[in-house]
Amino acid sequence: MSTLTPDYSSHDLPHVHDVTEGLAPVLPLADLAAVVRGEVALPGSEAYIQAATPWNVAVVSTPAAVVIASDAADVVAAVVFANTHDLNIEVRSTGHGALELLDRSRPTLLVHTGRLVEIVINPVTRRIRVGAGVRWQQVLDAAAGHGFGALAGSSPNVGVVGYLTGGGLSPVGRSFGFANDLVTAFDVVTGDGELRRATATENSALFWALRGGKGALGVVTAVEFELLDVPRIYGGCLYFDGADAERVVEAWRAWTASLPEQASTSLAILRLPAMPAVPPPLAGRCTVAVRFAWVGDPAEGARVAEAISTVAPVIFGGLDVLPFNALGMIHSDPVDPMPTHERGVLLRELPEQAVQTLLAVAGPQAECPQVIVELRLLGGAFARPPREPSAVCHRDAAYSLLTIGIAAPPIIEATAGHAAAVIAAVAPWSDGGSTPNFGASSDPAIVARQYDPATLARLATLTASYDPHARMVASHAVRAAAGLVQS
Repeated sequence: MSTLTPDYSSHDLPHVHDVTEGLAPVLPLADLAAVVRGEVALPGSEAYIQAATPWNVAVVSTPAAVVIASDAADVVAAVVFANTHDLNIEVRSTGHGALELLDRSRPTLLVHTGRLVEIVINPVTRRIRVGAGVRWQQVLDAAAGHGFGALAGSSPNVGVVGYLTGGGLSPVGRSFGFANDLVTAFDVVTGDGELRRATATENSALFWALRGGKGALGVVTAVEFELLDVPRIYGGCLYFDGADAERVVEAWRAWTASLPEQASTSLAILRLPAMPAVPPPLAGRCTVAVRFAWVGDPAEGARVAEAISTVAPVIFGGLDVLPFNALGMIHSDPVDPMPTHERGVLLRELPEQAVQTLLAVAGPQAECPQVIVELRLLGGAFARPPREPSAVCHRDAAYSLLTIGIAAPPIIEATAGHAAAVIAAVAPWSDGGSTPNFGASSDPAIVARQYDPATLARLATLTASYDPHARMVASHAVRAAAGLVQS
């Protein structure tokens, strides 16, 4: 039997009133507490605040209660309860990628999967099974113990499940493709309250949708995928002064046009604040970061990187042989929660004119409120068809562009307006597509650009099959984007 937070017994638990949009439904949460092993956390409690607060603290989350699940059966109980009492279902683990509610006509139950932390590695098959509460750094460290790597993203602090269901762009992805192309199975509680296993041969349509469809069909409780037989890489990050931005960005553009698949790279124009976590050479100024990863002979990687490492004086950072579980050092993404605004778009090409246009709106001379404006080289293995079809689209994109700024008063309007201006500026070299993990949004217009029309239509149809009452918050924008009327 679960414990409740605050410390009420299941017999004297008061009814809880939802705080969303002035609604006040009476929910028998004691009934839910009686059938789950985890916690039911109530508004105002410390457990509720910790579980309901997303990593992006700009996203407001006020569920009627939080089910902090201890196993898949708890997730089933939570989804069944939501169906019985006409509730939306939010899902959270690390809190990255949190979405604003699109449908506020009914209250919300948050399912928190942070306690689902199993990690099981089969070193013979080079496969791993992890729970929905596991973060990538835990996977990287566990895999390293067997001499393996894992196709984690730029921030190993994010959750495995959210990253994989959104595609997964790794700092070594040009060598191996999208991370969710290596997924072999999901355990998922779909929106109808059923615990299902999805593989290429079992619930294959669900398996297709979960790889790219984010959380639109249900609550993933565990995922299984292949590890990499790669114990180390060559790479790191080179930081240049903003005064050299035009030279560095143009050199990077030319350099990336012919890089082999062993190389993955991104470039970021940074305006990092002066704070203790920021190295002094980078604080309070405009700099340019070139990230690089090479899979293969380090000497060959150093030779390939020389063309960019010598283009201007390096003011911080360097390249070296890294154990694979140090992958996060390449981007050094922030760990602490913050209010952020992200917008992303995919580019089909990056000619010299596109670089000049981008520098005009985001370079050192521009009035740019963004903390990061990033270009990421795609192509290589990203462009190859997966072994099993999935809902990941736009594989033919050449680059991704991402803006990240602070989403807090008094600059939020400037941040959002400038991000839109950046996206508009590069429109001549883009088809308007984007990816689910970069610039997470519940705006149907943005979600529509994450998929091609056929994929979006199929995703929406599958959400209607597996989540017939549209409980999953992540499904609302998918249905709206596809023009489906929610029930």
